[in-house]
Amino acid sequence: MTPERHDATETSPERHGAVAGSRVLVAMSGGVDSSVAAALCLRAGHDVVGVTLKLWGGPQDQGCCAVSDVDDARRVCQQLGIDHFVFNYAAEFERDVVEPYVDAHRRGRTPNPCIACNRHVKFDVLLDRARRLGFDRLVTGHHVRISSLSGRRRLQRGADSAKDQSYVLYMLSEADLADLWFPVGDYRKHELRTLAAELGLRTAHKPESQDVCFITEAAGRERFLVERIDLHPAELVDAAGQRVGTAPAVELVTVGQRKGLDLGGAPQRRYAVDVDIAARRVTVGGASELAAPGVRLVDHRWAVDPVEGEVLAQTSAHGPALPAHVDAEGQLRWAEPQRRVAAGQAVVFYKGDEVLGGATAAGHLT
Repeated sequence: MTPERHDATETSPERHGAVAGSRVLVAMSGGVDSSVAAALCLRAGHDVVGVTLKLWGGPQDQGCCAVSDVDDARRVCQQLGIDHFVFNYAAEFERDVVEPYVDAHRRGRTPNPCIACNRHVKFDVLLDRARRLGFDRLVTGHHVRISSLSGRRRLQRGADSAKDQSYVLYMLSEADLADLWFPVGDYRKHELRTLAAELGLRTAHKPESQDVCFITEAAGRERFLVERIDLHPAELVDAAGQRVGTAPAVELVTVGQRKGLDLGGAPQRRYAVDVDIAARRVTVGGASELAAPGVRLVDHRWAVDPVEGEVLAQTSAHGPALPAHVDAEGQLRWAEPQRRVAAGQAVVFYKGDEVLGGATAAGHLT
C-alpha cells in the first residue's frame, strides 16, 4: 500500500528546488513522523543524513529527545542505511528556551516553550548549521506544507488538520522556507504509520509525545519552578475586590484556569480572569467575565508584510481559528467576544490554510 499524497503539486520538493540528488539533513526526534520524513527523502533520490538534537541534560521522563528517542532515531537511520549524528545544543536550549520559560512565570506570563525551541534552536541554530555544512535543505517531520503564491513561498497547514503544526511554526520567514522541506505535511497520520510499518521502521507504532521535555511527569511544573524561582501564595478576589479564596502560587496561575484554585467550595464555576503578580492577587469570575473583545499583541512576525483587516486567528496549538480583525497597530479584535488569551501565548493569523503571521499576547482589549 502506498499512502495517498494530498495536494502534492503545491508542495513537491522539485517545486521548491529540492531536486533529486540534493543533500538534505533530516532532524530526527525518534518519532514516526521524522522517521518517515527521512524515508521519503530517500525515496525521492536525495543524499540523506539524520541528526538528533541533545537539548536537555536534566531529569526527563516525557517529551521529545530523551535518551530512548536518540536511540530510536539512530536505529531508524541504521534501518534506512543513512548516517546519524547527534548535535549538542544544550547550552542554547537552556539560554533560549528554559531560562525564558522560568522568567515568564516569574513575570506572570504563560509561555509556550515549543514555539521558543522552534524559533531559536531548530529553525535558527540548526538551520544555520545545516546551511554552513553545505546541505541543500533542512527536513523535519512537522505536519505543515510550503505553498507557492505568485512565486513566493508561504507556510500553510498540513493535510491532516488534526495534526497540523503551523501554529508553532508561524515565525518562519520566506527566507527560512527556501531552505526547508516538510515532506510529511502532505500525508495523514495513519498513512505515515502505514508506510513506516511497511518499511519495518521501529517507530511505526510508537506513541506520540506532546509534553514539555524538561518538565518531568513525576515532579511536575511546580517542582521544576520552585528550584529556580520563589513562589508566592496569592489571594483570590472577585470583580468587586472581595476575598473569595487562595491559590498556592500566583506564578503558577494562568488566565482561564479553573482547577487548583481554592474557592471554598463555591458551587458556580469560576476562572482566573486576571493575574497580578506584584500584588499577588488573582481576580476570578464566571465564564462571561472571562470573555474579552480582543487581544493586545506584541512581537509581531509577519510572513511578508504586516496585515490589516479580516483574518482567522488561532490562540492554541489545536484550537479553532476564529474570525477577527487586525488593525493598523497589529492589535486583534474578535468578530464576537472570546475567552481571554493568557499573556505569553501565541496568536497566529491565517487566510484559509495560509499562515499570515503571528504575535504574542500581552493582555486583553476592552
